[in-house]
Amino acid sequence: MDNIKTGSLILKNRKEKKMTQKELADKLNVSDKTISKWERGQGCPDIASINDLAEVLGVNVTEILSGETLINDNSNGNLKRMKFYACPKCGNIITSTNDLIINCCGRKLEKLEANKEPDKEHMPTIELIEGDLYVCMDHVMDKKHYISFIAFVSEDKLLFNKLYPEQNAEVRFHRARHGILYMYCNQHGLWMKRF
Repeated sequence: MDNIKTGSLILKNRKEKKMTQKELADKLNVSDKTISKWERGQGCPDIASINDLAEVLGVNVTEILSGETLINDNSNGNLKRMKFYACPKCGNIITSTNDLIINCCGRKLEKLEANKEPDKEHMPTIELIEGDLYVCMDHVMDKKHYISFIAFVSEDKLLFNKLYPEQNAEVRFHRARHGILYMYCNQHGLWMKRF
């Protein structure tokens, strides 16, 4: 952590929030002298304060640690570049059309890399029923090993179904054009199938 850069980031974001050093200090249960020290680069927040500081200032923990604001320079997302992130601890699923820096349950989440063609255990059966896509998988669905989600991505749509242990690994999507079907197994990762 570069104290000068982190201090400048704290100062900039505190002023953007129109907070005094005292107001920020009160929210973090530290003294205003501590905030002043951080902003001048004379010290840095301790590990116990960083999450609260990031939340109060409306920034990412990574930004506090690096002292730099992360800027997404892509003004419009493209669904063909859909990215999936999954927290192995709590099961949160995050989607984005760009690479993100995401923390969940105290750890940085890495983008899921899709296996190109499902193996036998992860091969879906896809049927057209009453104009809808019916997708099912013969996959174990217990608390330790299950399909967490099935998603269909076309050029203009993301259709997403979250699944839970002890239910069937099956979903029904309103028929869209050709696209990519994604299936995420909590033990074996992300799989994709084009159709």
